Amino acid sequence: MRFLESVLNTLMLSLVELFFLLGFLIGVGFLLGVLEKYSNKFLYKALGPRGVLATAWIGTPVHELGHLLQCFIWGHRVTKVKFLQLNNPNGILGYVEHQYNPSSIYQQIGNFFIGMGPIFSGIGALMLGMYVLVPKSYFTFSAYIDNHVSPGSDDLMVIVSATLAITKSLFTLENLLNPLFWLFLLFAVSISSHIALSKADINGSSKGLLMIFCVLFIVNLIAGLFNIDTYRFIVRLTEYNAYVLAFSSIALLFSFMTLLISYIIYKLKFG
Repeated sequence: MRFLESVLNTLMLSLVELFFLLGFLIGVGFLLGVLEKYSNKFLYKALGPRGVLATAWIGTPVHELGHLLQCFIWGHRVTKVKFLQLNNPNGILGYVEHQYNPSSIYQQIGNFFIGMGPIFSGIGALMLGMYVLVPKSYFTFSAYIDNHVSPGSDDLMVIVSATLAITKSLFTLENLLNPLFWLFLLFAVSISSHIALSKADINGSSKGLLMIFCVLFIVNLIAGLFNIDTYRFIVRLTEYNAYVLAFSSIALLFSFMTLLISYIIYKLKFG
């Protein structure tokens, strides 16, 4: 009975640790998915397939690049890559096919990050676009991160304040008169329109998430035998979620802007 109770306690501890480690990233992915779903819905209704394809030239290659880079990091063998295809009968704009060794725990865990890859590449591309096209805004936002975000910062306040900071640094009179700002805006909207995860991405990530949970569970079982507190260590790691949320605010801001623009186009056409 005591053994069963210990196993159940370890199970619950592992679930809590998994939530603290990856819950915010999964939440961001879910929210981006909702925003993209409705953005593309309005664009499709207003402009047909060409409304979605108009942003695919930039957004889809960045999306697939995220998968590809994570495949390399986690040791998966890439068998086929299509960064952009416009005439697929199933509406699949791009894909990365890969294989892995099922007996490798490392490669199985990698499935989670490969599935989440478009979020990382999307945020990275947005930051790079800011750096190249609107550098003043980039350095203003970077300074904000350095001065106001630290491990253990309140997560909700981080994402709200970071979104306000990036909005304030971008939408200035100087930028509005700068043609490069409008080029960046087109670039950002295109990426945000294709940053969310597909059903195939989610299915792949879920396999990796299950393996991460199994590893946490085994580690916690072993740690329990030696009275090692893993929970405190996990909590310390999750304090760095503040940085994840701060940079995610860029993707969330432009995904929301994309939704707003697509809704305006839809209303202009249908009233």
